[in-house]
Amino acid sequence: METTELLKKVHQIEIKARGLSSNIFAGQYHSAFKGRGMVFSEVREYQFGDDIRDIDWNVTARFHKPYVKVFEEERELTVMLLVDVSGSLEFGTVKQMKKDMVTEIAATIAFSAIQNNDKIGVIFFSDQIEKFIPPKKGRKHILYIIRELLEFHPLSRHTDVCLGLEYLTNVMKRRCTAFVLSDFIDQKDFNNAMTIANRKHDVVAIQVYDRRVEELPAVGLMKLRDAETGHEQWIDTSSRAVRRAHHDWWVKRQTELNEIFTRSSVDNVSVRTDQDYVKALMNLFAKRN
Repeated sequence: METTELLKKVHQIEIKARGLSSNIFAGQYHSAFKGRGMVFSEVREYQFGDDIRDIDWNVTARFHKPYVKVFEEERELTVMLLVDVSGSLEFGTVKQMKKDMVTEIAATIAFSAIQNNDKIGVIFFSDQIEKFIPPKKGRKHILYIIRELLEFHPLSRHTDVCLGLEYLTNVMKRRCTAFVLSDFIDQKDFNNAMTIANRKHDVVAIQVYDRRVEELPAVGLMKLRDAETGHEQWIDTSSRAVRRAHHDWWVKRQTELNEIFTRSSVDNVSVRTDQDYVKALMNLFAKRN
């Protein structure tokens, strides 16, 4: 992508993402994603009903009357985007590629984060850690992230969700909110890694998929190519049995994926590339609230 075209695309995504995060997601994001915990604010005299565990014994001894510590919620968050950059994201049959929708969703979350005074960082993963962008604040940092989302070229086309989650667990020492953006097409089992990551952090899974992965069209002979392995094969989509078998595979796969999210207690949402991701994110935020 040429520099002028890239800057234009970045600007278009910025306008859309800023508008969504300001006008639609502002309140929902703020309430759906809490701070790391409680931080000390001040001390005041003990009042009837206060928890005796909050008594500050040093101040109490000094003034010869009970004082308690007052805490307030620590609002500032660190938000991490775990972005799948494997070959299967370069697929789309209706409105846009999965990669394009992932970019827009990631940009919207990023702008929602900085408007809430949160830090935002990114982990690009395939079957290796492709790039780590440490969390920072500010519009300049967000625009850098968007440019990377648009222009990044991974070294590998394969997928390993487990590796991305393990890297998150190891590299982020303090608790953060992590959004995993992927189609979750992965032959390896990542249930254990998802569970461990969600114990340490607040993990949210956003699945992006194409309608033709869900249901094949009846268009006769079709040549399919695996974007990650390069394997090609012909299938007869005019066959009702072939279409039914493909749909049954999809239903089974989605059931298994939802079981992983349930077992690991990870909030999740699925978005199809020809559908409105705004509505999906609103439902996700509402569910968390």
